[in-house]
Amino acid sequence: MKRKGSDSGFTLIELLVVIIILGLLAGIVIPRVVGRVDQARMESTRIQLKALKGALEQFRMDNGFYPTTEQGLRALVEKPEVPPIPKRWHQYLDELPRDGWGNEFVYLSPGQSGRPYELFSLGPDGIEGTEDDISVWNLASGE
Repeated sequence: MKRKGSDSGFTLIELLVVIIILGLLAGIVIPRVVGRVDQARMESTRIQLKALKGALEQFRMDNGFYPTTEQGLRALVEKPEVPPIPKRWHQYLDELPRDGWGNEFVYLSPGQSGRPYELFSLGPDGIEGTEDDISVWNLASGE
């Protein structure tokens, strides 16, 4: 004899409770994971900026000047053909890195405010001149 309600399975209320619990867990976990991804991209960008700064310093020590804006960061990978031609050039990087969001770094020489050059990432929004830009000159302060 079969009893009423003894069928195995879940009631609608049990399913709703499980869905609500999963939703709450997702609401807690997803923002933490997304925050870590953004943090990793920022840190990756800072590391790449430090590497580029080191390569630019090597270029200057070898050649007596930084690459011009026209020569760009490409001068660290390929010998420039645009004057001034470096006399003691060698390959400083195997390839040019990109920032944490896959964008090219911006390089200008000479820089502003008496700096020899400007080197920065456009940050998450990809727009120059906004608050989220990451400059090589702000790395020491952790910005």
